[in-house]
Amino acid sequence: MKSLRLLAATVALLSGPALAGEARFDWFSYQGQEAGHGPGAGEYRNPILPGFYPDPSIVRVGAEFFLVNSTFSWFPGIPVWRSRDLVRWQQVANAISRPTQLDFKRLDMSRGVFAPAISHHGGQFQIVNTCVDCGGNYVVTARDPAGPWSDPIWLKDVGGIDPSLFFDDDGRAWLVNNDAPEGKPLYEGHRAIWLREVDPVTFQSKGPARVLVNGGVDLSKRPVWIEGPHLFKHEGRYYLSAAEGGTSVNHSQVIFRADSLAGPFVPAPAPINPILTQRDLDPARPSPISAAGHADLVQLADGAWWAVFLGTRPYKGDLYNTGRETFLLPVTWRDGWPTILPGRQAIPAIASAPRLPRGSGAAPGEPAMVRDEFAGSSLSPYWLTMRTPTAPVYRVEGGALVLTPGEGIGNHGHPAYVARRQQQADATVTTAVRFQPGKGEAAGLAAVQNDDWFLTVAVTRRQGRDRVEVRRRAGPGEPVAGKLVAEAPLALRAGAAVALRVVARGGDYDFAYASRPGRWIDVAKGVDGTVLSTERAGGFVGTMIGPFAEKR
Repeated sequence: MKSLRLLAATVALLSGPALAGEARFDWFSYQGQEAGHGPGAGEYRNPILPGFYPDPSIVRVGAEFFLVNSTFSWFPGIPVWRSRDLVRWQQVANAISRPTQLDFKRLDMSRGVFAPAISHHGGQFQIVNTCVDCGGNYVVTARDPAGPWSDPIWLKDVGGIDPSLFFDDDGRAWLVNNDAPEGKPLYEGHRAIWLREVDPVTFQSKGPARVLVNGGVDLSKRPVWIEGPHLFKHEGRYYLSAAEGGTSVNHSQVIFRADSLAGPFVPAPAPINPILTQRDLDPARPSPISAAGHADLVQLADGAWWAVFLGTRPYKGDLYNTGRETFLLPVTWRDGWPTILPGRQAIPAIASAPRLPRGSGAAPGEPAMVRDEFAGSSLSPYWLTMRTPTAPVYRVEGGALVLTPGEGIGNHGHPAYVARRQQQADATVTTAVRFQPGKGEAAGLAAVQNDDWFLTVAVTRRQGRDRVEVRRRAGPGEPVAGKLVAEAPLALRAGAAVALRVVARGGDYDFAYASRPGRWIDVAKGVDGTVLSTERAGGFVGTMIGPFAEKR
C-alpha cells in the first residue's frame, strides 16, 4: 500500500458516474473544533497529536525528532513522524506498510501491534515492537525514516510485550521488556521488567535475561501492569522509565536508576514517583486530561529534556471517543531525578513551547479543516483499513475513492472501509458519494470504535426504494449491520452525488444528507455516540471515521 501527500483543493460535487456495483466518493472533509482559546506566541497546544495516537516513543537524530505510535490491528501500521520543534509533526511513513510484513488475520482491533519503540544507532533506525497474537516480538529497520522499512526480524526467545532497545556508549545493545515475574505472579497485574543483552546487528539474545524491576515501585503495595519500559543514560547513571497502574484513570509514569546495568535499579523516593500522573486530581474538574502515562524522554541538543506521553480527554465522566492521544511536556531535573509533572498538577492544554526553531507543517488543530480530493492513485498515509488486507479493498482513480460493496464492518474481517481518526470530541465529517445500490447494498460513512461498536449513515435500497439509513451497533449481541435508528426517503438521480454528513458533539452524533449542494436534510439528531467510547466499547483504540460500502 502506497502513501502520498495530502492534496487540498475545491471541486464541485459532479464528477464521473459510478459504475454498477461500485461506490465512488468524490471527496472527504474533516473539520474539528478545539475547546478554549488557541496558543499564543511561543506556546503550543496539547495534545500535539490529537486523536488515536497512543504509546508514543521518540528519538532525536541531530536537529530532528522522530516519533512512532501504536496502531493495533489497523493497517498500515505504526505511523512514523518527523519534527524539528516537537510541536509540528509530519507523517513520513507507516513502518508496517506491506501485507507481507505482518498478518493481523481476523484479530480484534485492540490486538496487533502494541507500543512500538524507536531508536537510532550506526546510521540505522530501529523500531522494536510486539505483534500480539500475530507473531510476538520483532524489529524492523530502515536507513531512511521515510522507508522502506524492513520485514520483521523476529526475536525468537523474547516473550511478553513492550520491548525497547538501548545502545550503550560502548556500542553494546540491550533490550528491556515487560513479561511475567519470576515464579508465580502474586496477584492480578503483577508483572516485571526484564533486561537482556542482544546483538547490535541481528538483535538476537547474547545471554540470559534478568529482572530489573519486580512489580513496580513498591511490591508491598501490589502495583499493577508495569510496562512500556525505556532505558536511557544521564550524567553517567542509567535510568529506567516505565508506566505503572494500567492504561485507564490510574495510569502513571515511574522512574528508577542505577550506577550500572548490573543494578540494582532503585525507584525515586516519594514524592518524586510517580513522575507523571493525573489520578490524584478531581475527576470532575473542568476540561480534564486523564489517564496520563506511557512516557518516553528525549534530550535536546542544548541539554534540555522533554517527554511525550499518552493521555485522554473525556467529554463527560470517563467517556472519550477519540482514544488515547500524544501529549508533550518539559522535564525538570532535581537531585539526579527527572520529573515530568509534580503531583496534583493538571496537564496544561496550552503551554510554553520548546526553544527550538519553528518546524514545518501544521501545529495541532491547524488547519481545523482537512479535505481529501482523492487525486493521484493512492491515499494519504493517515488513511487506514481494518486489519491486513488479503485483497485490495479500495482503489483511487479519476479523482475518486472507489469501493466495491463487500463484507460488513461487523463481520470481523476485511470490509471495504477506509478511515481516518476522529481527532476532536466536536467534529464535522462530510463526503459525496455516487452509488446505485443493489439489493442489500449500502455505502456511506462509518464511525467505528471496533467491529461491534459503530455508527453508520448510508445510501441504500430497501423494499424497492432508495433511502438514507442511520444505524448503530452497540455490542456483539446486536445485528452485524447494526440496528436501524432512523431513515429518510431519497430521490436518487442517476449519476448524481449524494452528500452525507456526520456531526459529533461529544457523546451525541447528528446525521444528515443532501441530494442538492447545501440543502441538508436531517435523518437523525442526538444519536447516542457513547457507543464509540472506550468506556463502553473497551479496548485500546479510538474512533475512526470514513467511507464504507457493504452487502447486508
